[in-house]
Amino acid sequence: MKRRICSLVLAAVIAFSAAGCNQKGDTLNDGYYTARMSDYSHGWMEFVTICVSDGHLVSIEYNAKGPSGYLKSWDIPYMRTMGGLNGTYPNEYTRNYGAQFLEAGGDVSQVQAIAGATSSYKNFVRLADAAVGQSRAGDSSVAVVEAQS
Repeated sequence: MKRRICSLVLAAVIAFSAAGCNQKGDTLNDGYYTARMSDYSHGWMEFVTICVSDGHLVSIEYNAKGPSGYLKSWDIPYMRTMGGLNGTYPNEYTRNYGAQFLEAGGDVSQVQAIAGATSSYKNFVRLADAAVGQSRAGDSSVAVVEAQS
């Protein structure tokens, strides 16, 4: 009899624990979610877009757009200048941060900064966190992240 009661109590504990894990806010909702900075910085507005499928992060795009919509990672003259000065350039560090984020399963605390792109790293962390927050909330509107001075 004791064994049966213990089994029932254990089953109830497991059931309630599992139910708590599926509450809205703990899981990622399927869809595309975007976060962007509130302002342009040096002519560019950074953004992150994530894609979630079956509750899992499957892709991420981190980039910046100019007022015309031109992507920073496609700016070859800027790439040459920045690569020579800082040792990295947008097409490299944006992909690196995105790859680290995917490998970490969407845990921004696991993404390591790249020398020469630390300002972009700080923005990436804030943007990726906001996009994941939008997914958890099931809110497909674009999140606007306040630019820091």
